[in-house]
Formats: sequence, C-alpha cells, structure tokens
Amino acid sequence: MNKEMACHGCDLLVDVGGLKDGESASCPRCGHFLTKYRSDSYSRVLAYTMAGLILLFMANSYSFLSFSSSGLESVITLRQTPGAVWEYGMPEVAIMVAAFIIVIPTVVLVLLLALCLPLERGIYRPWLAPIAKAIFMSQNWAMVEVFIIGVIVSLVKIAAMATVVLGISFWAYAGFSICFTLAVATLDRYQCWERIEELGAAQA
Repeated sequence: MNKEMACHGCDLLVDVGGLKDGESASCPRCGHFLTKYRSDSYSRVLAYTMAGLILLFMANSYSFLSFSSSGLESVITLRQTPGAVWEYGMPEVAIMVAAFIIVIPTVVLVLLLALCLPLERGIYRPWLAPIAKAIFMSQNWAMVEVFIIGVIVSLVKIAAMATVVLGISFWAYAGFSICFTLAVATLDRYQCWERIEELGAAQA
C-alpha cells in the first residue's frame, strides 16, 4: 500500500503506505490519528457485530432491573423503558430513548454486516459506498454507552431507597455496549474506503 491521505486536523498529506498489521499512523504535524491497519479487521468487526446482535436480542428478552421496597416489587424490561418514559408525559424523550439505545444501534449493526461480509469475501457491490456513509454518519447517534453509564449512576441513588436486582438483560446490554463500541471502533474509515475503491476498480 502506497497511499497518501489528508489529515482531518490540519489537511497535511501523509503517506500511510507500508503499514504492517497492527501498525497505526498519526499526523507528524498535529498528532491527529489517521489510520490503523489490520489484516483481519473485517472478520473482527463481523465477530463483534454478531456477538452484539445476540446480546441485544437477549437484552430485550429478559428482565432489566427489579426493585423491591416495603414488600412491593417492580420489574422492568429494556423494551419497556421508552414506554415508561412515555407514561410520564414525555413522548419526545421516549422516542429519543428508543432510537438511541435500541433502534439506531440495531440499524448500525445490520449495516455493518451488510458492509463487512462482502469486504471480507472480496466481493464488490454497488451499495457498499452508501452503506459505509450511513454507518459513519449514524454511529455517533447511537448512545449505548451513555445509557448504560446513566443507569449505573442512577442505581447508586436508587440503592439507598430500595433493593435493586440486576437482571440478565442488564448484563446482556452491558456486554452489547462493549461489542458495539468495539465493532464501530475496529472499522477503520480509511481502510474501508480503500477496500471499496480497490474492489470497485477490480470489478470495472
């Protein structure tokens, strides 16, 4: 690989050719991260993506949290969370919660499958570029890690008032957030576009 790419921080053209497996490149002028080359990056993304989808399915199939206080017990599931917010008279927030913690992450993972399967197999498809653009645009709107951190912070306060039991869904969603973050982070933007152009040129 003998390619140059423009630094997103200062627009300096940097030669990132000759990177070996596991090596990364940064801008020599501003220190901005440019790319990291992995020979098995697409298989890694696929593994994280499949694990993430399985864990997300589990997170929506079991109880998320249960609270008990003064003999009263309440159980909530992940898919009931937006509905609970809606019942409190905040429909806009409920829609945002459903979108940011369930819908958008699911869409991103499905798109990652559609993108990385052909790239891994070396097969060009005309919809690879639009899917890649959609992934890079929408991944910042998935807030799975923000949600799980917010839940943990809330539990610290709730634990003083009631007995809290973490369900299977909570641990599944925590694992899902890790897999989702790793899947998105492992997909290198520069390497992805280079692979798509390479396959497109071979197809032509």
